[in-house]
Amino acid sequence: MPTAEALTRMIMAGQGKAPADLVIKNVQLLEVITGQITRTDIAIVEDRIVGTLAQYEGHRVIEGNGRFAVPGFIDTHLHIESSLVTPLEFDRCVLPHGVTTVICDPHEIANVLGAPGIKYFLDCAQRAAMDIRVNLSSCVPATAFETAGAALEIEDLEPFRSHPKVIGLAEMMNFPGVLGADPGIIAKLMAFQDGHIDGHAPLLRGMGLNGYLAAAIRTDHEATTAAEAREKLAKGMAILIREGSVSKDLKALAEILDENSSSVVALCTDDRNPLDIAEEGHLDSSIRRLIAMGRPLHHVYRAASHSAARIFGLRDRGLLAPGWRADIVLVDSLEDCQVSDVVVGGHLVTPELFAAREQVAPVGLSSMKAKPVSADAFIVPPRADRNQTPVIGVKPGLILTFRETAVLSVGDGGVMPDLDADVLKVAVVERHGLNGNIGRSFVTGFGLKRGAIASSVGHDSHNITVIGATDGDMALAVNRLIEMGGGFAVADEGRITAELALPLAGLMSLEPFETVAKELHKLRDAAKALGCVLPEPFLQVAFLALPVIPHLKMTDRGLFDVDQFAFVD
Repeated sequence: MPTAEALTRMIMAGQGKAPADLVIKNVQLLEVITGQITRTDIAIVEDRIVGTLAQYEGHRVIEGNGRFAVPGFIDTHLHIESSLVTPLEFDRCVLPHGVTTVICDPHEIANVLGAPGIKYFLDCAQRAAMDIRVNLSSCVPATAFETAGAALEIEDLEPFRSHPKVIGLAEMMNFPGVLGADPGIIAKLMAFQDGHIDGHAPLLRGMGLNGYLAAAIRTDHEATTAAEAREKLAKGMAILIREGSVSKDLKALAEILDENSSSVVALCTDDRNPLDIAEEGHLDSSIRRLIAMGRPLHHVYRAASHSAARIFGLRDRGLLAPGWRADIVLVDSLEDCQVSDVVVGGHLVTPELFAAREQVAPVGLSSMKAKPVSADAFIVPPRADRNQTPVIGVKPGLILTFRETAVLSVGDGGVMPDLDADVLKVAVVERHGLNGNIGRSFVTGFGLKRGAIASSVGHDSHNITVIGATDGDMALAVNRLIEMGGGFAVADEGRITAELALPLAGLMSLEPFETVAKELHKLRDAAKALGCVLPEPFLQVAFLALPVIPHLKMTDRGLFDVDQFAFVD
């Protein structure tokens, strides 16, 4: 809130009776409600726009030179941890792409560290240049079918409710728990009935969707078809069109964004790594792609700003008009959405803005508590029905997996992979030091001909997930992750060929995002050398252990059928 003195200055500067703090001269302002474009100055005092559709003088001037001005972009759902860098480094990585507000769920770090992980994110949010808002993680652990490092009940979340950076309750992933009226879930839903509750309901339709929405859940980012999204829109849900590094739903959902729906549609990334951000962009990439697909231009920009703000109750942003927060993106072309300058909260985004931030000490540097494993740890004993070995089917760009079967031979080392048929071993190693579980099965879709890939990023409980052609390379990759305190590793015939350390809770690097992107290139190349056919293998590995996304998943407790919500025999 401004002081009385600041509010007075805002009023005077808006009338042109006093100079503004900052004036952006000669821009073409896009009105995201009407689509009108007007050449104007934009006057700013502190963090607020005080004047448009006129000419102004200011203590500081930015020359717009006829560029287009649009409201700052709002990523409505993401996990900063999936960027593989700290929140403050994510700030430096993404803000230059025009993303001035993000609404994050610190679900990943919370599953490892619990409430201290949420506190770390809130501490970072208060120091970031962009506005990082937090929805409190609703499902820690996500299910009872895997081993997490922490558990959060409503008593653990309530101390954070009044924090100025907190919006509401994060994605309610346990939709069976909602529909079954699980007492713990009901307690969390009750605590946020007067606030915002984020949804997460993949493939949920019909009467089940009605029951889920009866809990006052308002948004969904898991729709993967236009038909699913339209039913959810018809039942009052806001749809967040997701385009991340693995989950790529924009193409399938683009048709729902039009003049009738843009007020209840927004954009999100969910999980996006710095390599993709460097190569493609962030929400700016989604905007240009939607426009290229024929979506009405100012409605796309509306969804990326004003609609997103309204959906999440951020009433001070999303328009370039007097009295609104000064989050402004300058682009050379509306169609191409190539960002050239960004103003966030009244400040021009520069290296000096980032350098002035107070740093936050990392947490969770000793969270990797798994013990080293041997090759024998990955032996899969034969099933009674050897002709029907269940196999997890993976497809590029989907975190949905599929149930397939294979006929596999049995040798001295148990059931063997079939490299010619692209059937590899997959295992999840419990890493929180609680029980030492190892779940084992098979996966298809990666294409490896040798070696192994391992990751300590394993949604949602973040145990170690490894796929491989040989037990020895699987053990080598897992043990290297344990030594590094978490990260990614590629093993090839007895040696580590690429790695990235993620020591902060086994999820995030302490290095700059440029360094992380460089190492991800090396990891991607090393995986390709093994024969990997997936464009983003490490995030795809990370989602193999997510037992709230259909259909077949791998946890440290065994192979899990999400449709039946039960372990496979």
